[in-house]
Amino acid sequence: MTARLLEGKVFAQKIKDEAREEALALRTVLGRMPGLAVVIVGEDPASEVYVRNKERACEALGFFSALIALPETTTKEDLLAEIDRLNASRRIDGILVQLPLPAHLAKSAAEIIERIDPKKDVDGFHPINIGRLVAGETALVPCTPAGCMKMLKLAGIPVAGKRACVIGRSNIVGKPISHLLLAENATVTICHSRTEDLAAVAREADILVAAVGKPRFVTADMVKSGATVIDVGINRIAEKKLVGDVDFDAVKEVAGAITPVPGGVGLLTIATLMANTVQAAKMRVEK
Repeated sequence: MTARLLEGKVFAQKIKDEAREEALALRTVLGRMPGLAVVIVGEDPASEVYVRNKERACEALGFFSALIALPETTTKEDLLAEIDRLNASRRIDGILVQLPLPAHLAKSAAEIIERIDPKKDVDGFHPINIGRLVAGETALVPCTPAGCMKMLKLAGIPVAGKRACVIGRSNIVGKPISHLLLAENATVTICHSRTEDLAAVAREADILVAAVGKPRFVTADMVKSGATVIDVGINRIAEKKLVGDVDFDAVKEVAGAITPVPGGVGLLTIATLMANTVQAAKMRVEK
């Protein structure tokens, strides 16, 4: 058996198409398209690539995009003041501070994220949005987990009543996707470095999410026959070689459906950011 390939570009396009339709409907009320502000401090090459991709996504959908590029020497006070300005802007619906921050700001990352208005927190990292997610209330949800859930829905893969195993417990992916799966009535197990006999636990899963940050960590003997495998990992193992947290070539012969790396979950993240920006604009209209 060779698994069904869950290609990110297919689902990302559907997410963006839905976001565009909602944005056009909102324009009749707002008198404008949604607006996203991205703040980047310093010149991290990887961050610059991500930011350019976000700008292109906004342009493709007709969204207003504001890039605030601040120098490496920016103080915490100046960065917080910039966030305050964006919080007050009527033209901006979503605010994203690109991570990682320079070393002198990294220690204050939590304070910086908390300064963003929760209603404009399109990354879904603000404690208020995290709390709402855990409580099962409407919230802006971290983009990668939200994109994975949307993919499952669009692919017609059932979640309710299924056993799900999440390998990894980060605040960015592992914990949020666990709560999202639980909200869709899956029975969820979170595994981590201290989990005993992790392979046996993983083999019970109908839906297996790998978000551990270790190249090819999930092997074929850890996967239940016919399971859906979502690989969130992106690991560089050579100059131009990226692999996921899943041993793709081996696992695809066991799984029922699988996401590739590259070309899988990563493409869903920016598409979901666009959807979150529309949701943030919609929340302002409803208010």
